[in-house]
Amino acid sequence: MSDPDRLRSLPSVSFLLEAPGIRQVLLLTPRPVVVDAIRRIVSASRVEAAAGAPPRTREEWAAHVLSRLPAEIAAAEEPSLRRVINATGIVIHTNLGRAPLPEEAVHAVSSAARGYSNLEFDLASGNRSTRLVHVEELVLSLTGAEAAHVVNNNAAAVLLCLAGLARGREVLVSRGELVEIGGSFRIPDIMAESGATLVEVGTTNRTRLQDYERAVTSKTALLLKVHRSNFSVSGFTEEVSAAMLGSLGDRLGIPVMEDLGSGAFFDFSSAGIPGTPTVRQALANGPGLVTVSGDKLLGGPQAGIIAGRKALVDPLKKHPLSRALRVDKLCLAALAATLALYADERRAASRVPVLAMMFEEEKAVRARARKLIRRVRAAGGAGLLMYVEKADSSPGGGSMPDVLIPTACVAVTCREGRVEDLEERLRRGAPPVVARIGKGKLLLDMRTVRDGELADLAAALVSAAAVPG
Repeated sequence: MSDPDRLRSLPSVSFLLEAPGIRQVLLLTPRPVVVDAIRRIVSASRVEAAAGAPPRTREEWAAHVLSRLPAEIAAAEEPSLRRVINATGIVIHTNLGRAPLPEEAVHAVSSAARGYSNLEFDLASGNRSTRLVHVEELVLSLTGAEAAHVVNNNAAAVLLCLAGLARGREVLVSRGELVEIGGSFRIPDIMAESGATLVEVGTTNRTRLQDYERAVTSKTALLLKVHRSNFSVSGFTEEVSAAMLGSLGDRLGIPVMEDLGSGAFFDFSSAGIPGTPTVRQALANGPGLVTVSGDKLLGGPQAGIIAGRKALVDPLKKHPLSRALRVDKLCLAALAATLALYADERRAASRVPVLAMMFEEEKAVRARARKLIRRVRAAGGAGLLMYVEKADSSPGGGSMPDVLIPTACVAVTCREGRVEDLEERLRRGAPPVVARIGKGKLLLDMRTVRDGELADLAAALVSAAAVPG
C-alpha cells in the first residue's frame, strides 16, 4: 500500500466517536476531552502510517484508538507543572524550580491558600495595613537594615531601585560587573528599561576607585556594584570593594547600591565555604542598598529583597512600579516562614533544604546511594549494573561558581540497551527523574535526592529498566 493510501485509510474522528466502546467512554468523560484525545491518537497514527506501519481496517482502527484512549485522557489530565526528582546534584537548579521550600514554609503556604488571611488587615486595630508587615521586621532583624521592601524577584528589585533612584540620570558600573543572568537577562537591559543611563567605568578585568571618581558628573545618581555570583574572573584583575565604593559615595553624597544576586542570610564561611557575603555583612561595608534573591542561597520562594537605609528604601515602596512588582500572599507566607528559621543558624542549616543539602557530609550521601542500590536490587532491577561513584555537586542557580561539593552518585549502566534511552525513560516517567550522563554512565547524584524520595526513585529505575532498550 502506498503512503497516500495508508493515510487515506485513517478513520475520521466522527466515525471513531460512534464506535461502541468509545461511546461508552463518552458516558463517563466530557466529549471535548475525548475528542481532543482521539485527535492526538489519530495524529500520532498518521506519523506511524507515513513511516510504513501495517494498514488497519476501520474496525481495527477503532479498537486501536480505544486501547490508547484511557492513557491519553489520563496524560491530558496530568498537570503540566509536576514534582520532579532532582538527581543532577545541582542544589539550586533553575530549570527545576530552584530552592525547595522548608516544611515550615510549605505549611505556611497551605494555611494561607486554604482560606482568607490578614494579608492587609490589622487584627488589633481593625484597620487596613500593609502586606509587607509580615516580612519586613524579620528582614530588618536578620540584616541590620533600617528598612526593607520585597518584590517578586531580584531582577524586579534591581529594576525598581534603578527606576526609583536614577531614572533620567546616570548610574556608574564597572565593565567587569555587567553580568548576564539566566534567560539572557542582562544588567544593561534592566538599566535601559528603568530609564537610567548606564556609564561604564574601568575595564573588563581591572577597575580602580579613580575610574569611578573620574566618571562622576552632576548627572550621576547612583554607584552600582554587581556581585559576580554566576562567574569568576582570575589572573590580572583588580576591583573596587563595596566598602571603598561606599566611602566614595558618602564623600560625594551619591547613594551606593550593591546587587548581591544570590546573596546569603547564612554565613557560609563558618561552614568552610568562603566568598559569599551575607546581606548583613554587605550592608556593614557601606552600600546604602542591597538586593538579593529569595529562592537561591536564602532557600525560600522566588522574591526580590531590598534592604538598606530608610531614606532610600521607603520611597521605593510608593513608586508606581512597586504595585506591579509586588508579591502575593503565598510568597509572603513562604518567605516569612523561611526567614523565621534564620533566627537560629543551626536550625536554618538543618531545616532549610538548600542549606541542608549543601552541608550534608559526604558519608551520609554515600550511605543514601548504597540504600538506593539495595532497594533497586530487592525490587528486581536485575537489568541494571549499579555502583557508588565519587563526584562533585554544585550549588547552582548562579551562586558560588567556583564551589564544588564532594558527593556520591549511583552510577548506572545497562546490561542491554543504551543509558541515553534509560535516561529518557526516567525523565518521562511518573514521577520524572532528572539525572545526568557522564562517560557512558547514568549518574544519580544523591546529594539532591531526599530520603523520602528513595522509594519512588527505586521504583522509577526498576520500571525504566523493564522496558526493552
